[in-house]
Amino acid sequence: MTKIIFMGTPEFSVGVLTMLYSEGYEILAVVTQPDRPVGRKRVLTPPPVKEEAVRLGLPVIQPEKLKGSAELQEILDLQPDLIVTAAFGQLLPNELLEAPKLGCINVHASLLPNYRGGAPIHQAVMDGKKETGVTIMYMAEKLDAGDIISQVTTPIEETDDTGTMFTKLSIAGTTLLKETLPSIIAGTNERTVQDETQVTFARNISREQERIDWTSSASSIYNQVRGLHPWPVAYTKFAGDQVKIWWTQVTEQISDATPGEIIGLEKDRIIVQTGEGALAITDLQPAGKKRMTATVFLNGIGSKWQVGDKFE
Repeated sequence: MTKIIFMGTPEFSVGVLTMLYSEGYEILAVVTQPDRPVGRKRVLTPPPVKEEAVRLGLPVIQPEKLKGSAELQEILDLQPDLIVTAAFGQLLPNELLEAPKLGCINVHASLLPNYRGGAPIHQAVMDGKKETGVTIMYMAEKLDAGDIISQVTTPIEETDDTGTMFTKLSIAGTTLLKETLPSIIAGTNERTVQDETQVTFARNISREQERIDWTSSASSIYNQVRGLHPWPVAYTKFAGDQVKIWWTQVTEQISDATPGEIIGLEKDRIIVQTGEGALAITDLQPAGKKRMTATVFLNGIGSKWQVGDKFE
């Protein structure tokens, strides 16, 4: 029986863990990030993978940082044959990468060598890509640079956002790993070196990437908004206050207004001029308030907004 340690943290990783358990693999331990404060009340909350591991009755290890930690030695002492990771959230030290006889493999949510890094799904949607996918790869000390074992492509529809793509790619990655694992264990799997000339990166989302630049095109802003939905959410500023923009639509309206200027207030939409075309805001969140539709906003605290007002 192949002895496996699984390492993952968010909802994306849960399906992989569940599959490994259901397929009867011997899971020695589940390694995930520490519990973190969540929400305005800062309630200490376990990551989704920990919740699933506890449900399955599996031992859990939660290192703040692996390198040089007691938890690292605990993992090494378990002597796994294979380490499987999926969105774990930390780089693995070299001594851990070299420990399992079958290596360390990762379920990465992009078609490597495209989008190495921590936010490949966000970035693919924000870039307006028509497709992305999942790569099963051997892990290396360099970020997401290991040899490719298998890949599957997944389309990105015009109405998809990061949330829907997380779900699609989690399912695709779980299925691909299930199909690929037997060959990895048998030592018969393919192994393709990544083409370094084709490498692109998807770093963790920065605060700067969340802010809307109204001089961009309507389609670019639409992709930005859906790429940041449902987290961390795009934002803009109006009269000095932050306004989160949850959803938009590209419109056919034509105007000679300046970017960021409101050119229309309809029953359920706020039409804004961009650097190229116009964009309709349909869902937003004023500072200190909950998410609401444009209809609710315009009938309430937004009733004073007028055509000609401008986002910063």
